[in-house]
Amino acid sequence: MITATLFPGKYIQGYKAIERTGEFATRYGRSAFVLGSPSAFEKIIPSMQASMKEMSVTIEKFGRECSDEEISRLKIKAEEKNCDVVIGVGGGKALDTAKAVAHEMDKPVVIVPTIASTDAPCSSLSVIYREETGRIKRVLLLRRNPDVVLVDTKIIAESPVRFLVAGMGDALATWFEAESCRIKYAKNMVGYKSSVTAQALARLCYDVLMEYGPAAKSACERHVVIPAFEHVVEANTLLSGVGFESAGLAAAHAIQDGLNALDRQYKYYHGEKVAFGVLASLFLTSKSSEMIDEVYSFCESVGLPTTLADLGMDDASDEELGKAVSIACGDKETIHNELIPVSPESVLAAMKVADAEGLRRKAMS
Repeated sequence: MITATLFPGKYIQGYKAIERTGEFATRYGRSAFVLGSPSAFEKIIPSMQASMKEMSVTIEKFGRECSDEEISRLKIKAEEKNCDVVIGVGGGKALDTAKAVAHEMDKPVVIVPTIASTDAPCSSLSVIYREETGRIKRVLLLRRNPDVVLVDTKIIAESPVRFLVAGMGDALATWFEAESCRIKYAKNMVGYKSSVTAQALARLCYDVLMEYGPAAKSACERHVVIPAFEHVVEANTLLSGVGFESAGLAAAHAIQDGLNALDRQYKYYHGEKVAFGVLASLFLTSKSSEMIDEVYSFCESVGLPTTLADLGMDDASDEELGKAVSIACGDKETIHNELIPVSPESVLAAMKVADAEGLRRKAMS
């Protein structure tokens, strides 16, 4: 049996870590192409430049969609400047675009996330969307993970707390899905079996959330950094990133894919839908009442969705829900990494019971 564990080349995290950008970028060359989201372009990138005085820097604003067209546009601009290293600054789509541009150019990439809402910064994947519809087109498998992931927790703490909480929802799935893949000998995201390292990090991710999640949320609400906040940012970004890619996905992310079909206006974040997918998976896979109570209590303590109404889907018809579970149970979906046979009927039943449990607990509070 061959296992594979994937890591970023370097993971740097801390208060005002962005001031070290130049220190790490210069290890890969003297000419940098900096791609930033609109908010990063205005507020963050100027402060980075002070640490990059020894480099020639080209700055380009990200066009908001990680599409083939945008990747091609940015690649042309970076090649015109003969850049040695690509630096991505912003949220998930901006970072995925930077990774894809660097991949197409076969250049190193430095990733600087400005929110901790997903585990994408550390991965060797880029999700490509259709320019005209915003729907997922394909997943681009990159030749390597980012060379550097640099996380400034001062910047993360100044972002809206909902991003951090959504990141906790995404990270919440990591251990449950890794455990299913481990027991079933399912493949991870790069087609190999998971290692004990990946499994241990996935479990650590869960333990960190349970221990520090509420305090981290309180810190973010007050835009301050405390150790609990640092721990949760690391769990959301590194532990969940290595965990999902190297240990594998299962029901929670597949259910999220189905729920996407009902979120037509994209009002809800990936991690929020994943969190409800976790709750549904607890009933789908017959977890203990103690585990169910622990996970619901955590979601309630940090403000993650526990009902369909929390996702704006309380009025979804059985026909609409049926469409969602059909997507979740597609032939290529990761839900088949669970230990039991699944069907649209069983997933729909689990979603309905998860919703009912959330409503019951709300009524009691």
